Amino acid sequence: MRKEILTLAFARAVFVEFLSTLIFVFIGLGSALKWPSALPSILQIALAFGLAIGSLVQAFGHISGAHINPAVTIAFFVGNQISFLRTLLYVVAQLVGAIAGAGILYGVTPANTRGNLAINALNNNTTAGQALVVEIILTFQLAACIFASTDNRRSGVGSPALSIGLSVTVGHLVGIYFTGCSMNPARSFGPAVIVRRFSSAHWV
Repeated sequence: MRKEILTLAFARAVFVEFLSTLIFVFIGLGSALKWPSALPSILQIALAFGLAIGSLVQAFGHISGAHINPAVTIAFFVGNQISFLRTLLYVVAQLVGAIAGAGILYGVTPANTRGNLAINALNNNTTAGQALVVEIILTFQLAACIFASTDNRRSGVGSPALSIGLSVTVGHLVGIYFTGCSMNPARSFGPAVIVRRFSSAHWV
């Protein structure tokens, strides 16, 4: 484990998790900004999150695995595919990257358009229990897609980047109505820190 942290490849992987999460949060939250001249649609937001993930997996997957999501990183640790040290530093990098991405977006967006930076919250009279079930199902389908599309024991898995991007897209098409759709603790954490607003159901 000590040898792992001293390698350049390890440092690059951790930095890439920071950078890719920064970009993902910037693009995803940016697509949900409520510009006075053009309010975002659910399809627009879902496609932005999905295409961002697909592009980043394609660009950085060979360096760090492009987890871009603490839930995915922890799933890989539980599956005994990465070490505890890598898990810990990936999660820290992802959370810091999410804060940085949300912070940059906040800084470059006009004050009358920022809103709450699309923080996750309970929508349409959804209860915390209902939201928890929705997020578990959506996050499970994402994790299942990632494991299946990156399984070296399988042949003909197609394009992992495309599969994972579509999985994120379909999750948002459903989840936005309930919680704004998270499936990613970093995506929820970053904007909440920047606008200093943690909803009572942030734990979901």
